[in-house]
Amino acid sequence: MKGLVYNNGILAGVIEKDDDGEYLFRYDEDYFVASKFPAISLTLPKSQREYRSSTLFPFFYGMLSEGINKDIQCRLYKIDENDDFTRLLLTSCDDTIGAITIKPEDDELFRVLY
Repeated sequence: MKGLVYNNGILAGVIEKDDDGEYLFRYDEDYFVASKFPAISLTLPKSQREYRSSTLFPFFYGMLSEGINKDIQCRLYKIDENDDFTRLLLTSCDDTIGAITIKPEDDELFRVLY
């Protein structure tokens, strides 16, 4: 599963979770080389193009709802409350706090929303 990461509507990179459960964030090549585009987060600087982690990157985890809103989203989208990655892809498409939005790369997953 992959998500396209946008900064103010400009494709900044891709976040994905592989079959082993490892997370990867990779800056889009055009975004990475353009000095006018800032890093999406202080914890994901443009000093390297690709990041890997065994847990969801704190920056992306911080975009997730908590408490009753998390419960509502999990019920609404019929996803496991521990599946943070799917919840990120389904709930970070619009109206996020800040400039970053994430859209599922998979059209089928995206249709769940619209």
